[in-house]
Amino acid sequence: MHKSLQAVIEKRIERTVKALCANHYDAHYLSGIPQLHEKLAEYVSAGSTCTVGGSMTLFETGVIDYLKGCGCTYYDRYAEGADINDIYRKAFSCDVYFASANAVTEDGYLFNVDGRGNRVAAMVYGPQKVVVVAGYNKIVKDLDAARARIREIAAPANCVRLNLGNPCAKTGYCMDCKSDTYICGNELVLKLQTQKDRITVLILPDSYGF
Repeated sequence: MHKSLQAVIEKRIERTVKALCANHYDAHYLSGIPQLHEKLAEYVSAGSTCTVGGSMTLFETGVIDYLKGCGCTYYDRYAEGADINDIYRKAFSCDVYFASANAVTEDGYLFNVDGRGNRVAAMVYGPQKVVVVAGYNKIVKDLDAARARIREIAAPANCVRLNLGNPCAKTGYCMDCKSDTYICGNELVLKLQTQKDRITVLILPDSYGF
């Protein structure tokens, strides 16, 4: 990447991190995956209980592999034979809940949509700590741009990934369908936080997830 473009990206991330902090998030701009993994050690230890919301970002950044190997008690929703509903419930009493965001606005809001709502529910209430990992590609100007990002990128890509066969997967564009496999039934905007620093947002300068 040309250094001039990199400078523009860095300024946008710094502006977003500043806005998140003003909204009482513990937000950080990290240089890359090695620094991300160093940062994770501040939140999890051998005595911690942890789980994750569904996220390609957590796979691509190695967060899930880190949790499997760090000695914490990790409730693995992706394990063969896992009781997924039991893990959804355990998430509310975990020490740390890891997730990503469908969009992060430049004015310091987190925007997510869910099919079943387990991820957005845990982000709002339950776990003592929530850690959100997001690439630069998730940053958008405002909530209108966040919703556009869902329609044009996140929802169609996830429908293809999950092989749902609904209109999103077929057309590559979310049309607010009424399909039985609709994955956008729950929308959450996290704004100013009353529990300061409960939610940490770690932003990376590369593209991860959808």
